[in-house]
Amino acid sequence: MSGHDSYGGDIFSGHSRAKKRVVPRVTAERDLVVEDAASGFCGAVVGFDRSYDGEFVKLEDARGAVRLFAMREAAFLIDGEPVTLIKPAATAPKQPTRSASGSTRVEGLRARVARTSRIWVEGVHDAALVERVWGHDLRVEGVVVEHLEGLDNLAERLTEFEPGPGRRVGVLVDHLVTGSKETQLTTGLGPNVLVTGHPFIDVWQAVRPATVGIPAWPQVPRGEDWKTGICDRLGWGTPQEGWRRVYGAVESFRDLEAPLIGAVERLIDFVTEPE
Repeated sequence: MSGHDSYGGDIFSGHSRAKKRVVPRVTAERDLVVEDAASGFCGAVVGFDRSYDGEFVKLEDARGAVRLFAMREAAFLIDGEPVTLIKPAATAPKQPTRSASGSTRVEGLRARVARTSRIWVEGVHDAALVERVWGHDLRVEGVVVEHLEGLDNLAERLTEFEPGPGRRVGVLVDHLVTGSKETQLTTGLGPNVLVTGHPFIDVWQAVRPATVGIPAWPQVPRGEDWKTGICDRLGWGTPQEGWRRVYGAVESFRDLEAPLIGAVERLIDFVTEPE
């Protein structure tokens, strides 16, 4: 056998493997314009969807047509070059800088030790709405809100509490209008008691009608239970069901009428004023 190589040298000559092309991965930011390589559909990224088949991107073309495309490897083109789309990383929701009352939110709040001074309101619904909107402020200031279970109990509660310097009481009253029973019960209570209120028959009425989806609060004749009459006229069921509607609709001070907002703000200032 001769030493001649009948195969002409290296048997792998001319058969070296070409390097695999790396397809860039591009974050599918909103409004990024891409082309689906398979169909030629060209549009801007407007959202995402997910199913058992995987992730899909929503593309909207210049005429407003929206289509879904699977986010597969090298499935899209940008400037004629293949790319692989990936979803943007999820970002934590931005924390609000304002409380429901509109005040600056204190981050990392630890409730202050309760002050001796108090804010009193007539009933449970009044207390719940005050907490809903001013709860953050009250915890910052260390103010406790208590309900009287009726304004008729005010004189007895004041006798027990004994208001004085550094031991103030702010009282929020419904239907505080000239000549009303409420006005008569809340006059001449001394310098360490401040009474504020609103002109509405019930604290429900201090919620803006649009907030609960009505044009106006219905008129209820005198002598008829107001909450029951309201629920009957609006088809809200029982007063308990009506209250859930009212409470659930309130998110911030913007959902309340100005007289209630002003009344509560004055009480907070009064019971937190330095001696």
